[in-house]
Amino acid sequence: MLSNSSKYALTAVLYLAVNSSFEHKILAKDISKETQIPQAYLSKLMQELTRHNFISSVRGPNGGFYLNEENREVSLLEIVNIIDGDNRLTSCMLGLHSCDSDHPCPVHHLVGDTKTKFVENLKKTTVQDLVADIKMGKSFLGI
Repeated sequence: MLSNSSKYALTAVLYLAVNSSFEHKILAKDISKETQIPQAYLSKLMQELTRHNFISSVRGPNGGFYLNEENREVSLLEIVNIIDGDNRLTSCMLGLHSCDSDHPCPVHHLVGDTKTKFVENLKKTTVQDLVADIKMGKSFLGI
């Protein structure tokens, strides 16, 4: 359900959340190397996330990207919506414009509830929630 762009953005944000701080900023080329995300593509995503204050950055010799406390409270849905647009996760799986619960497409009932729960989970989960799970060993960032 997530585009490659959103997957890359979430991976990069989580990488920063686990490995960066104001004192330890990380360059896009280093994030690219560690995450295997193409550098040019990653740079565009990072610019977009910075523009919306979802990640922080500093230019110059000691510059790079990092997450501050405010960045860590961003929901995963906010990140996906900035990267993919507001309707990517709520649109019809078949791309039909008139599909909804009142006028469902043929696959609506197969994915409708699952998709709704997924979107709700993305909305209520912050970057910091995932970092806490990683630090507690409930999940891992295999990078």
